[in-house]
Amino acid sequence: MATVEQGLQAQIRNIEATYGKPMSDWLAIISASGLTKHTDVVTMLKKDYGMTHGAAHRVSLVAREQAAAAGPGSDPVSALYAGKKASLRPLHDALMTTIRAFGDDIETAPKKGYLSLRRRKQFAMIQPSGAGRIDLGLILHDVPPEARLESAKGFNALFTHRVRLTSTADIDPQLTAWLQRAYDRA
Repeated sequence: MATVEQGLQAQIRNIEATYGKPMSDWLAIISASGLTKHTDVVTMLKKDYGMTHGAAHRVSLVAREQAAAAGPGSDPVSALYAGKKASLRPLHDALMTTIRAFGDDIETAPKKGYLSLRRRKQFAMIQPSGAGRIDLGLILHDVPPEARLESAKGFNALFTHRVRLTSTADIDPQLTAWLQRAYDRA
């Protein structure tokens, strides 16, 4: 008699054979979709890939098990970019590349809804917005707001300024200079 584990492995082999992709490809598809809710993943696999309910259910469960095995602290930033905000992750990564070039003394502290950036003290925050942009909060005392470097009043009381980013083209020398200035003062 087969064990439960052997039965699950047989089901996975059958899914791979029937739908023509190894499980790793299905997991990558789910990851790229940005969907995290089991029922949403099942619906997507059924609708977009013609899976039966049982096959989609099993693939979704395998994806959830893999995410749980990775641990809650494996990449806390990923939670900020789940679902509709997934398309903003490349912009976040480009922004972090620019920021990390300032020095190796930058700490990141994921919060609910944003990522805090600290040195000796906090100097910036990155917050993905549902409006298809990233809001960058900066602490720049004695720097007057201007068109692009908005006042953070009404946005977040911990910061003096906000810059709205919609593409990597927004990470220009002017933005880099503001970030550097905030970093240097922290």
